[in-house]
Amino acid sequence: MKPRFLPIFVILILLSSFAIAAPTDCPEHFMGGQAPNFQSEKPSDKIQEVCYSGYAVFHSGVTRTPLSSAEHLTAESQSHHIKRQGAFYPDPNIPAEDRAELKDYAKSGYDRGHMAPAGDMTDEKSMTECFSLANMIPQNPNNNQILWKGIETSVRALASSSGELYVVTGPIFYGVGLKKINGRVTVPTYIYKAVYDSSRGQAAAYLVKNEKGNRYVRISLSELEKISGIEVFPQLHTEVNTKALNLPEPKMSSKTTAVEDRSLVPK
Repeated sequence: MKPRFLPIFVILILLSSFAIAAPTDCPEHFMGGQAPNFQSEKPSDKIQEVCYSGYAVFHSGVTRTPLSSAEHLTAESQSHHIKRQGAFYPDPNIPAEDRAELKDYAKSGYDRGHMAPAGDMTDEKSMTECFSLANMIPQNPNNNQILWKGIETSVRALASSSGELYVVTGPIFYGVGLKKINGRVTVPTYIYKAVYDSSRGQAAAYLVKNEKGNRYVRISLSELEKISGIEVFPQLHTEVNTKALNLPEPKMSSKTTAVEDRSLVPK
């Protein structure tokens, strides 16, 4: 599919920023067919959407990472798991100057961390597509392989038991002096996974720091928006955004325990 470039302009009115509702070419991946609202204090012209069969990604040519990867998970889809397979590749839908390359991650000390995970994919086509570097962030290896894997597993189990979830996952670049691998790909400070449970009409998000350890926190979408500047499900009513769904604890291995820690939420 031909990539769509989405310029985002921020209008400052009385010192407040204006949220831009991103149009989408693949509404099937988004709750109500509406993509997230992105907020920023700086104009950007390098936000690009790419539609894939298993997910949709909004990619930033500034950070050379996704800003969000969106999925529609159902009990039926999660009954069709296939074996993880595929090779990471630079996304040809993204201009060369704006995309991550394999060499950026080489010997960086960071994993190529999926935002839309391979474990959610249901056929060979979607599995291959999820290995696009447009779907990757530089992720702490311990975080990626233990805690984050546990969160992904719990979300898949919730989809199977609840019947239908809409999920938006992405990085948060919080603070100053952010690190870049190979001087090109920005390393996020936090990672979020927002979940809307259609059967309950409730939503919440997991939030973790991009670092070693098993600390995480479950927060409301209102809290997530304050931290990230992203309104992940823009059509939800205020009461759904402010009251957090009781998301399941990360499903860890028998030798590891996840620890919920409210101090992770930035002040």
